[in-house]
Amino acid sequence: MNKSWQCPYCYHHATITDENISGTDYSFFDGNKHKQTLNFQVESITCPNPTCGEYTIKAILRHSSTFKLLELWKLRPQSAAKPLPNYIPEAIKEDYKEACLILNLSSKASATLARRCLQGMIRDFWIIKPQNLFQEIESIRDKVEPDTWEAIDVVRKIGNIGAHMEKDINQIVEVDENEAGLLIGLIEMLIEEWYVSRYERQQRLEKIKQLGQDKDVQRKTKSGSIAPDQQII
Repeated sequence: MNKSWQCPYCYHHATITDENISGTDYSFFDGNKHKQTLNFQVESITCPNPTCGEYTIKAILRHSSTFKLLELWKLRPQSAAKPLPNYIPEAIKEDYKEACLILNLSSKASATLARRCLQGMIRDFWIIKPQNLFQEIESIRDKVEPDTWEAIDVVRKIGNIGAHMEKDINQIVEVDENEAGLLIGLIEMLIEEWYVSRYERQQRLEKIKQLGQDKDVQRKTKSGSIAPDQQII
């Protein structure tokens, strides 16, 4: 078999062949509640990138006859959380990782954690005095693009569904996995645009400053080695 695949560890794109994938499965009935034979499959894929070699493992439960998916377990890695740089505050990294980890189990809880993560990012990056999230988002309205601001406010609103009970407790507003995944995607985008871009900009400026200092040293060294009447002014 050949299939396109991206490693969740090194993000290397590869074509997976029989040399990189293994699996086993078995069927069972045992009087289960579905009243039909089920198929349980375990699959592992090893990254062909020679500098990586990490592997993924997942388990799948289906109806044997229709192959309808009943459950999917991601065993390794347990979530799709991306590795974040060390210069990201630890509290923000933890909320992001937990939002990714719980996505398949409770999308509403994942959205709530994405909301919490966003609040921490606003306070830390924009140095906003702690208030409620609505006021904090309002305070950065003129600091970000309008479409970005609107998306940030959506995270607040959807996160509130999990964080706060509706006035009518019988009114249940669901948040599905795809919706919570969109919120996590926005968090990843903001981390890239805010933290990563700022860090890379600082690194470029530091290199330029260092270059200037190095050139000054070279000029002084060369000037000191030339006789006074031969120096170029």
